[in-house]
Parts: sequence; C-alpha cells; structure tokens
Amino acid sequence: MAQDDSCAGGNTGYPSDCELTQALLEKARKKQESPDRGYVWKSCLPRAKGLKLFLLDVDGVLTDGTITYTHEGKEIKSFHTRDGLGIRLLMESGVEVGLITARESEAVNRRVQDLGLRFVFQKAKNKLEIFQQLLEKLNLEPSEVGYMGDDWLDLPLLIRVGFAATVADAVPEVLKIAHYVTKRKGGRGAVREVCELILEAKGTDKQLLEKYLKT
Repeated sequence: MAQDDSCAGGNTGYPSDCELTQALLEKARKKQESPDRGYVWKSCLPRAKGLKLFLLDVDGVLTDGTITYTHEGKEIKSFHTRDGLGIRLLMESGVEVGLITARESEAVNRRVQDLGLRFVFQKAKNKLEIFQQLLEKLNLEPSEVGYMGDDWLDLPLLIRVGFAATVADAVPEVLKIAHYVTKRKGGRGAVREVCELILEAKGTDKQLLEKYLKT
C-alpha cells in the first residue's frame, strides 16, 4: 500500500490509523472510477455541479412506494438510513434539500424532524406551483435546482429542473426524460446514489469522507 511520509508507522507490524484512512480513501476513489460510474454518471456531473436546491418526492423515491396501514388506520412508511445520511451530507455541502409529496403522513413529519429539513410540502397536488414559489423565494434559476421523482405527478418538475433524477423502478414516462436513472430502486438507497453524484460534482465527496473517517 502506497503511503506518504506522514503515515510512516512504527515497527509494530500493524497499520497506523493514518494508513487505514489512506487505504479507505483509495478504495473510495477506485469505486468512483469503477465502470458503474460510467458515461451517464460523468455526463450528469456538469448539471449537478451548480445545484443549490435538491427536491425529492417521497413515495417511490425515499420509500419503496408501499403503504401499510395498522389496525388503528395509521400509515407506516419505511426509510433507508443511507438515504438519510446522503441528505445530511448534501446539506453539509451547502445544498438545501426539500420534500414535495402529494400525500400527507405523520411518518414523513417524523423523518423531516430527524433530518432537519427546512422545505417540506405535503398534500401537494400541484408540484409545479410549489416549485415556482420556491424559485421566487430563494431567488434561484431552474438550472440551480435538482428534482427526483418516479411517477406522472413528477413530470412537470422533471422537465424543468437543471438536473432530473429518478429511481430504477420508475414509470416508463419518467425513465425516458430523467437525466440520471439510479441502479437502486426507490427506498433502497437510490437517493443516496444521487446524493453521491451531486457531492462528486461539487468536489466535496472526498473531503466529507475524510472527515467521517477521522471522527
């Protein structure tokens, strides 16, 4: 394993913390250069670089689209922890993250509280109207906004934003127009995949990874 002089360990026969950190960073770098992150990934980096706001649908994107009801009639949703960390990393990088969903759920409220999101719109039947309001409120151009959705209700935003992403199991009409289609399905880490793309585009991915390795 290659190392710089600052990582020179003792004669213990075991790698130092610095050497372990370098090895993990090198592994992450090779992953970013793997065939999985090929032409489409790289072609989306210029679009994602200037994003200041990343908006997400909920059902089918942050979840797998399944809705479960308890005997008391309460709605249950499942969220992926990796998606949550991806969202936090984006916010650490200065990208605002918001949710726009046509449904209303207490589970979404709880998830929003956990993540500390500022912009959350539930029961949003007209997502385009909300999008336009956000552009005006935040003084943003459509090219500075990304959106991730999976169904017909998301089409008006997907065709207007600077960076349109969707999940592997989205409806065909969405798959046709999205700039990037994840390899993962909704609720299974698809949002994290797109967050990593945006972080790489902004050049903050390695810095954030190193920060977490040193904590």
